[in-house]
Amino acid sequence: MKIYTLRAKQNLPISVDQAWEFLSDPKNLKTITPDYMGFEIVSGADREMYSGQIIQYIVTPIAGIKNKWVTEITHVQDKLYFVDEQRFGPYALWHHKHFIKEIPGGVEMEDIIDYKVPFGLLGQMVHPILVKPKLTEIFNYRKHKLEELFGTLESNNNYQILFT
Repeated sequence: MKIYTLRAKQNLPISVDQAWEFLSDPKNLKTITPDYMGFEIVSGADREMYSGQIIQYIVTPIAGIKNKWVTEITHVQDKLYFVDEQRFGPYALWHHKHFIKEIPGGVEMEDIIDYKVPFGLLGQMVHPILVKPKLTEIFNYRKHKLEELFGTLESNNNYQILFT
């Protein structure tokens, strides 16, 4: 059973309050998700984020095949971090931690995702060909969209996506 970890960091020239306001609103996930993913919130995003919140989405990541994805917000620490976990969806495991911390001139946003692909050995064989490149593409899109919305720090050379 292979569990993968994706780590992504990005700095933005905004305050912790601005970052939290944007990132903790589930409706903004559509803004930072590529259009081709067909991302649509079905239910659960009608109030401010809280522990125990269930959010249902439809995503179309590959070949126009729609997938239902249900996540639960399991932990929220105001203006510091929140965690979402898949309850139903395309992964065998999805545990996504979102951290925000103040840095000189703005904020550092860090995502740490522990995930497992379905289908055992077959899923592990497909991971480097399909899953890893797709996640890289999604996080690169997110980086560029957030920079488009909020700008960049002059010293913003530390953007990174790491898989382990």
